[in-house]
Amino acid sequence: SCAPQLDWRQVLVLGLDGAGKSSVLHYICSQTAKERIAPTEAFNSAQLCMEGLEMELLEVGGSQNLRAYWHLYLSQAHVLVFVVDSVDRSRLLTARQELHALLAAEPWLPLVVLANKQDKSDALSTAELWEELALRTLSGQREIFLLPTSATWASLSTATSVLHVKNLLVNLLSQP
Repeated sequence: SCAPQLDWRQVLVLGLDGAGKSSVLHYICSQTAKERIAPTEAFNSAQLCMEGLEMELLEVGGSQNLRAYWHLYLSQAHVLVFVVDSVDRSRLLTARQELHALLAAEPWLPLVVLANKQDKSDALSTAELWEELALRTLSGQREIFLLPTSATWASLSTATSVLHVKNLLVNLLSQP
């Protein structure tokens, strides 16, 4: 556990079921990949202590019945991480609708979109996803980041590494 005097910050990790939220969470916390992670039935939570912060990563499952509860967790969050399956074109509209509905309630919450599964040959590029998710319509006061990620063994040292996400989160959460 962290030292008690550290500033507590919560990162809310959301995204449709199967997008790779648990893999990303595991990867950020342990810097290792996992071969197989079971779907999240409700929640995963992990604590990280770094750079004078106590960061809680809270993942809420993305199945349809759990999405109804997503908005309940927004008020505690300092940053929203939204994980998207870059290969699953059929559900991008659903992902976009869910994301936009969430953010309508929290106009200031910084957003980090993870374009996950970039290791797959048919993955959409970050530029394509920026369009598909209509992220430009969300800007304004909000800070928005879109990062390519791949939570696989092969990508531990590449540009799609989730470790970049960790650094970004620390930077965002360290702002006064």
